[in-house]
Amino acid sequence: MEPTLIILAAGMGSRFGGLKQITDVDGQGHAIIDYSLFDAYRAGFRRVAFIIKHEIEEDFKAAVGRRMEKYYDVSYVYQQLDKLPAGYDIPDGRVKPWGTGHAVLCAKDAVDGPFAVINADDFYGPSAYRSLYDFLAAERPDNEHAMVAYELRKTVTEHGTVARGVCQVDNGLLTDVVERTKIKKDGEDAAYTEDGETWIPLSGGAPVSMNFWGFGPSMMKELERRFPAWLDENLPVNPDKCEYFLPFVANALIKEGVGTVRVLNCHETWHGITYREDLPDVINYITKLRAQGVYPETLLD
Repeated sequence: MEPTLIILAAGMGSRFGGLKQITDVDGQGHAIIDYSLFDAYRAGFRRVAFIIKHEIEEDFKAAVGRRMEKYYDVSYVYQQLDKLPAGYDIPDGRVKPWGTGHAVLCAKDAVDGPFAVINADDFYGPSAYRSLYDFLAAERPDNEHAMVAYELRKTVTEHGTVARGVCQVDNGLLTDVVERTKIKKDGEDAAYTEDGETWIPLSGGAPVSMNFWGFGPSMMKELERRFPAWLDENLPVNPDKCEYFLPFVANALIKEGVGTVRVLNCHETWHGITYREDLPDVINYITKLRAQGVYPETLLD
């Protein structure tokens, strides 16, 4: 079965201050997502599902989607708050999306085999797509999954805190991933906080998840099966802000012994535009790669 690339592009860019999914990063109108799609195409992907919101649909299709329809079998998926299991309602006042696990679950009708997941505003690097496509394209049991891991020091920004999944790895397999939602750069290392006051050191060499996953076909069923129980547990505690993250489900599969996650180590340097101040760094990095011939003058236009 042909792997599908799922791109999470529904975020509204509140910290960035605009639609960073379609922000020009090379002076030629290309956004980070254009480089991601180019890298994915070179790696072998031919199916893509864009997860967006109705509020940005026309802007997104005009800037990205319609151009990609010449190269990919394209699906559009809409992550909306009311996409909940039967018997569940949106809590009064809730505006925050339900998280990455819910976003991927919204794409269940667009996927019929293995699939990869990426963020629209993260630059992962060419080799990451090659290694993940090769994993997904190989014959293997439906419950064998993968995650591309980066060194923490290569994924932080000078301009604020970031959220990262800090991983524990044993013999090439993921054994645990803990979502740290406030990590800051600290020289060659980093630190995280849970209360906003106390900062706990993290090694710069720690492997982290950048939400670049490769899942076997069973994962979509697991996301759907586990969502109601997660809602039951979390809605009473934090109805306005609880999020169904992909690492929650990956961890559960590992702990229960019903799935494995192979860690694919990546030596690329992550670049992204979490904050508007990150944009010049991204532009300079891509300009450097183009000068080195990593990318041609024309992408998928």
